[in-house]
Amino acid sequence: MKAFVFPGQGSQYVGMGKELYETNEKAKNLFEQANELLGFRITDLMFAGSDEDLRQTKVTQPAVFLDSVIQALTREAEQPDMVAGHSLGEFSSLVACGALSFEDALRLVSKRAHAMQKACEQNPGTMAAIIALPDETVEEVCSAITEGCVVPANYNCPGQLVISGDETAIDKACEILKNEKQAKRALKLTVGGAFHSPLMEPARQELEEAIRVTPFHTPTCPIYQNVDGKPHTDPEEIKQNLIAQLTSPVRWTQTVQQMVADGADEFTEIGPGKVLRGLISKIDKTVTVL
Repeated sequence: MKAFVFPGQGSQYVGMGKELYETNEKAKNLFEQANELLGFRITDLMFAGSDEDLRQTKVTQPAVFLDSVIQALTREAEQPDMVAGHSLGEFSSLVACGALSFEDALRLVSKRAHAMQKACEQNPGTMAAIIALPDETVEEVCSAITEGCVVPANYNCPGQLVISGDETAIDKACEILKNEKQAKRALKLTVGGAFHSPLMEPARQELEEAIRVTPFHTPTCPIYQNVDGKPHTDPEEIKQNLIAQLTSPVRWTQTVQQMVADGADEFTEIGPGKVLRGLISKIDKTVTVL
């Protein structure tokens, strides 16, 4: 069975989508529609901007979404049996399976980006990647830290868990994980804030309102969502999970394992970069990753 998977923030690069824009009429029209809807020419920043331009959350999220979704929408000959996306990539997967329209998803992604930017300013924080420790060890250390907030945020693959929270709590967790628990690495990431943690609550509230009034449809195939790693086809359930996503961990390891258990044997990563290809190969070596 075929699975389409979509990357999240961090996979962007200058020049992404340019070739598609220049060689595919449908793609060009969708990019132009996005420029109009966003109120600025995001294509200029995607095709010829600077890394700095692309690193702004309000640009990064719509840019990664557009590159992913427009690639998917121009591959009409291929239809997936199941879809999933990593964090922001969940919005791309919702368009690919028909649960959200292109325009509605772009509006929500733009809203999400602005809401997250605001939440980062309101509740400053950071994230750190913990390498080569069991998930349970990282979870125990996080829950034992009582001053400040630190939680598991991204279960990327076995032996790679990203934690998120207050700067001081992250520093303390990294120190314990490295010195006492012998993590191979406990590396702070250059991110705008504490994504997928309780510090994103203001953004969750803001986005909840927008998601509630947006029409969601029954998808053409199951979507495996970040919050529980399970397949969903009920539009109301999909909405609830999407609302919870901003303050909940991304259970990518569990998602891929569940997709494989449900029959996925070919994964196609659609969008910029190749982060997910690497993660999927580490989660299950038996599947084909394209």
